[in-house]
Amino acid sequence: MPWDTLALSVVLFILVPLVIAQVWRGRLLRDGAGALERMRARLGPVSIAALLATLVLLFALQGRQIIGQPLVILLLAVPILIQVYFNAGLALLLNRRCGETFAVAAPSALIGASNFFELAVATAIALFGFESGAALATVVGVLVEVPVMLSVVAIARRLRPGW
Repeated sequence: MPWDTLALSVVLFILVPLVIAQVWRGRLLRDGAGALERMRARLGPVSIAALLATLVLLFALQGRQIIGQPLVILLLAVPILIQVYFNAGLALLLNRRCGETFAVAAPSALIGASNFFELAVATAIALFGFESGAALATVVGVLVEVPVMLSVVAIARRLRPGW
């Protein structure tokens, strides 16, 4: 594995966006908490549209392989499903037993269940190309994880009143 490619991927896809976001957040907070909240409200629909566009683009690039290899897709998807639901459930259970508030437990469950496929996709494509098996596996991961994580959010929201 070329470590320089991996390091470049981490810098470009994690470090640079993180630094930009923190600088931008700091500037917004100088104008008051209201400025940050207004920006969040404006960016909410944009972030959802960007997520959907990313999913459509990934599916379009890997569509033939996904349709042409249903057994491979199933073999990739089932462990992801099991892992996400298991980890989210375990995190919710442990947070409940430790007496954490719902505001801590729900994000904890989502973070614990996430696979960070976004970085994996970028790295797999940079290392092996769009048509590689590694790219296919990470794309399937994203395509499975996004709706599953949304279902975990729905489950957590249903648990909130009794928390």
